[in-house]
Amino acid sequence: MKLKKLIGALAAVTLAAPGVALATNGYFSHGYGIKAKGMAGVSIALPQDALAAANNPAGMAFVGDRLDVGVDWFRPIRDSELAPNVMPPITGDFDGSDKKNFFVPEFGYNKMLGWNMALGVSVYGNGGMNTTYANGPAPFGGIPFFNGGTGQRTGINLEQLFIAPTFAYKINKNHAVGVSLNLAYQRFRADGLGNPMLVGMSSSPTNFTDKGVDTSTGWGVKIGYTGNLTDAVTVGATYQSRTWMSKFSDYKGLFANQGEFDIPENYGIGIAVKATPKLTIAADIQQINYSDVDSVGNSVFNLFAAGNPLGSDNGPGFGWRDMTVFKLGVSYAWSEKLTLRAGASTTRQPIPKDETLFNMLAPGVIENHLTLGATWAVSPSSELSVAYMHGFNKKVKGSGSVPMVPGLEANIKMYQDSLGIAYGLKF
Repeated sequence: MKLKKLIGALAAVTLAAPGVALATNGYFSHGYGIKAKGMAGVSIALPQDALAAANNPAGMAFVGDRLDVGVDWFRPIRDSELAPNVMPPITGDFDGSDKKNFFVPEFGYNKMLGWNMALGVSVYGNGGMNTTYANGPAPFGGIPFFNGGTGQRTGINLEQLFIAPTFAYKINKNHAVGVSLNLAYQRFRADGLGNPMLVGMSSSPTNFTDKGVDTSTGWGVKIGYTGNLTDAVTVGATYQSRTWMSKFSDYKGLFANQGEFDIPENYGIGIAVKATPKLTIAADIQQINYSDVDSVGNSVFNLFAAGNPLGSDNGPGFGWRDMTVFKLGVSYAWSEKLTLRAGASTTRQPIPKDETLFNMLAPGVIENHLTLGATWAVSPSSELSVAYMHGFNKKVKGSGSVPMVPGLEANIKMYQDSLGIAYGLKF
């Protein structure tokens, strides 16, 4: 209880920003820190600011004494359809973007303790999911398939926040290790899932939908290594454990294992090469193991084929696959004051074609990103950074996705844009 109160208090300031949510590599961000976001999230071997611990804790040993504060404006456009449109208004096209604009804050502080030790904290949004299908005159509002034709607003909102106190240690001038204690905070709500058919499939019908906001807290660890192999080549590796979260008790009839929603383990490797005195080329490979978390990875067929009710042990989830994300970024020092960045990332589709029905509520289908960024040195001790991201439009057409109605398919699609700004202060 004390841990939950502590994390909740620390998170309150950050989550005061309206609409903290993002879903881009599944429901993880494409990167952490505005500088890294300008390079498609590349960061494991390229620490650039006090958000380094979000990517690789060892990087904090190389960024010096600094403070970084920023915010990212995130705009996802989500749509879904039940096709063919033979049973209007049950079937048809549905706009899940009644709420389009979200603001994602970030904060980092790092202090060197001598030449070889660093102590800091990074605060960032790990990810989230949001769909908002607007209410309207029954039976046309929301998604009638989910709300039973009541016209009620339909959707979910998941927000996640990490507060990561970090210690990094330089073994020598070229090699460092680091560890972060990841204190995690989640908020979730579900609205308009009151179709009697769905409620009847829940192990706890009174804890299934329209329960308001529920919260969850937990912890995990993140470790990392950064090493300068030569003056021009740096490598890095990082591992984040599964983050064990308290259960969403108000939604124990929705999520598998009575409301369990842990944050999956993830890990990665990276390399950064200083090709010229002005040009740096860097790449990361990141693995996110969504399938290990039942509420995310379990198939809808755990309900329809195996007969496990929603919310039960080994109950159905969103059916997401594990993701391997490939990121490539470049940084070019145009002048002493201006640094330019660009990047691209790609991954395979996390949502199988037969899992699109429940994912009308969580259409995390983005596969490819393109980013641009820049930093302007306002003075020798302060700087402004910006980053833009476009997640390219992707549509997943269902195949065998509505088991109770053969021939009916759920199709989902999304594209995204974000624009962020951060202020950095060296001291």
